[in-house]
Amino acid sequence: MTERPDEIAAANAGRTPIDVEDLHKLVLRSLDDDQAQEVVSIPLAGKSNIADHMVLASGRSTRQVASIAVKLSDKIKERFGRNVRIEGLPAADWVLIDADDVIVHIFRPEVRNFYNLERMWAFGDESGVGAAARG
Repeated sequence: MTERPDEIAAANAGRTPIDVEDLHKLVLRSLDDDQAQEVVSIPLAGKSNIADHMVLASGRSTRQVASIAVKLSDKIKERFGRNVRIEGLPAADWVLIDADDVIVHIFRPEVRNFYNLERMWAFGDESGVGAAARG
């Protein structure tokens, strides 16, 4: 994922803009439908230019992590006509889905605990996470 800004602009040229909030809702709904655990959404708008939302979720096994990621990717393509970038699918311990303005991390619980991204991206939020969570 070392694309230059001009390569990114060229790749996005002629693409219909996606409503970020519609994309975010689709991600959360898909994770819920596929029984992802401990779903957390961290708002990044105004805090980082990498995305507007970062969503973290856990799957109970590598098989569930991979299944959640593939289904989410398919739903985004079906609804918005866009392919997403996916990293980590073969091992499925930690899968990253880059859907431009929404970045999704799906982990096995042990891997999620080890990296603790919620804490790293909390930006001083008193609760530790500025987000909605589902257990």
